[in-house]
Amino acid sequence: MYGDSETVRRHADAMGERADELRALADRLVSQVDALGWTGRAAESLRLRVADRASGLRDAAGRHERSADSLRTHAQEVERVSDRIAELERRAEALVADARTRRARVGATHGGGSAGADERADEVLLAFDAPPSGHRDWLDVDLPGLTR
Repeated sequence: MYGDSETVRRHADAMGERADELRALADRLVSQVDALGWTGRAAESLRLRVADRASGLRDAAGRHERSADSLRTHAQEVERVSDRIAELERRAEALVADARTRRARVGATHGGGSAGADERADEVLLAFDAPPSGHRDWLDVDLPGLTR
């Protein structure tokens, strides 16, 4: 699910739906026993057991809902990090393209030049081996001019 917030959201929705199903099941169990019209000690014992089971189902539903909320939060974080990776990738590509342009311009006009700080930065940029597009390694890229 790395980088796929839609898959994470689908899982969250499924967990939320399951929570609703569990609550509905608990309500049905209680209402079915209440509708029996049965009285006596055995009936009261059954009602208590069903109420206990319904409480357990509602607790499970609550855990499912909290899990769904956690998955939704995770999906938002996946999107935030993916957007950050895409931004770093765009900026690095622009820096490398600018370095290529400067190199071509310097080579065409001067036939070389001194190795000043800008030229050393361009050397780093021109030698840059980019991680695969969208990969988390973009978060660790350190290039001249690429601010965090």
